[in-house]
Amino acid sequence: MNWKATLPCTRAMAESLHVDDDWLEQFENLPTLVADELEAFNDAKWSIQAYFNAKPGKHDVALLETRLGTKAQLEKLPDVDWLTLSQQSIVPVEAGRFYVHTSTNKGAVPKHAKTFLIEAGQAFGTGGHETTSGCLAMIDRMASAGQRFHHIADIGTGTGLLAFAALHLWPRASVTASDIDPVSIDVTRDNAAANAVPLGRKQGQVALFVATGTDHPAINARAPYDLLIANILAGPLVELAPSFASVIAEGGSLILAGLLNTQAQTVVAAYRRNGFVLVERKDNGDWPCLRLVKRRRYGHRRPIRASGRTSQPPGDFGTW
Repeated sequence: MNWKATLPCTRAMAESLHVDDDWLEQFENLPTLVADELEAFNDAKWSIQAYFNAKPGKHDVALLETRLGTKAQLEKLPDVDWLTLSQQSIVPVEAGRFYVHTSTNKGAVPKHAKTFLIEAGQAFGTGGHETTSGCLAMIDRMASAGQRFHHIADIGTGTGLLAFAALHLWPRASVTASDIDPVSIDVTRDNAAANAVPLGRKQGQVALFVATGTDHPAINARAPYDLLIANILAGPLVELAPSFASVIAEGGSLILAGLLNTQAQTVVAAYRRNGFVLVERKDNGDWPCLRLVKRRRYGHRRPIRASGRTSQPPGDFGTW
């Protein structure tokens, strides 16, 4: 991609672009669109970056500006092989017993480590970001402490790495992995094949679903979960608090990541209101990983099942 057009917009406008196929068909040079949350919890401060493989003509620029109602800022990008450059900059990740690498950087694998081959590509979660490695380290500590889980969900699975790691730690569990972006599920399926991870809906397998949050009949039918992992943005985590509460068993564990230190208090408060208590927090730079447990309730006061939806747009894996 040699050219980029950046346009400020609102969250609602960014979300609408992902579902308007007729509008996209009008482009002479179809761009790759990326939505970016400029300020956490501020729906008015978003932007769209449109990446073109050649300088966009007036027609394509006008399409963007008319649709978003703002002026596009054009930028010519350096003429480099971005994929090769990104692969070269990625280093293997060690988190707990896990060692995550690409095909170009395997290096020396530590003795007794569980390795995963996860290529850098179209889905978030190669292990290199602090949020993903933090989740890997968290579930590794839980397994080392003797905790056992039988029904596990990874919501916003990205590359599938966290679901694969959970199945390795608890090989007799039934694992559910979902993502709002169909591309991520395709990537997860390819990664499962590359790492010999069994897919399916039985015990000892990973079941894949395209879903907005927990809004899928099969995800709800497979509930309650005794462990749920969600490595997504802070805003959707807050929105999904009631939905997660409705599918997690009493006494079940919840791992949250994808939020900044400055957002942790807001996220924890949302889950406290829905019956969770924070039991562990591990910071990795600016990125905390939170472990919460759903309090047991007695009597007739039970949480009401939520819709399971979030307004997180497809492909919205954060701004890192």
